[in-house]
Amino acid sequence: MNRWLVIFLMATASCAEVSRTEKSTVEERVLCSHSWSQFIEENVRTGDGQAHGPDIGSDEWKSVVEFKLGIRDKPNVPNRDSEAWCRHIDQIVQSRFTSSAKNNDFDQVSNSTGPSFSCDSVPDDNVEAMICGDTELSALDRKFSGVYAAASKKATNEHPPVLEAEQRGWIKGRNDCWKSNDKRGCVRDGYRRRIAELQAQYRLVPSNEPVRFVCDGNPANEVVATFFQTDPSTLIAERGDSISLMFVQPSGSGAKYQGRNETFWEHHGEASITWGYDAPEMHCKKAS
Repeated sequence: MNRWLVIFLMATASCAEVSRTEKSTVEERVLCSHSWSQFIEENVRTGDGQAHGPDIGSDEWKSVVEFKLGIRDKPNVPNRDSEAWCRHIDQIVQSRFTSSAKNNDFDQVSNSTGPSFSCDSVPDDNVEAMICGDTELSALDRKFSGVYAAASKKATNEHPPVLEAEQRGWIKGRNDCWKSNDKRGCVRDGYRRRIAELQAQYRLVPSNEPVRFVCDGNPANEVVATFFQTDPSTLIAERGDSISLMFVQPSGSGAKYQGRNETFWEHHGEASITWGYDAPEMHCKKAS
């Protein structure tokens, strides 16, 4: 066979293999599919490495996955036979085990154990002093500093400068944790929620494809939900010109999220949604 023809055929085969690999990667992201379950298994490992373990995708397998992730019997875990369960597991696994190099930029990995600000002249009796003396809070502050820097780059052309104004308000709220009965818990939760909020608002972490819900049988009454791989989990819901950022909440079944004046509770492809203070509940179904 002609030498150049052989080289051409080898190159063609190589390209085809890359195409198959890319296709496989895409298929892994289809929630609840067999390939998605294989993806979860590769990261969580429910077996003993000697072909002993539950059948992948079975209810027993899902129970072991929950156990391995430390979430079994927790109230906010959706039913195992729902897409919401797959999304919940996907978000945890992506966050813990398969974070992209992009996300690693936000962690600001370094040998430092202190916060992002200087502790040299911090008074002894305030929140910043507590952060300086606490390894976990210092780590959260460093991570937050990286996330805020990434958000600032995306907010360069914001008019008015919403991010800067929100930041001043958030810092004041964080410092007011000194008045809380649980000062440390208040600061820790404040950092975690603010980090998740910025990551979702400025699309700094992976998300699922937007999901459309038609409410009360009226196609014009539509809510579009995008779920983000943050900790805690978040979604951004859009209804007309209104947008609501919501955080996951404990729930006996399904996946429940709470915003400022909005709620979203999904179960088996249907959602109960309230939009606005004291607004009536809407019954919504996922659009096909």
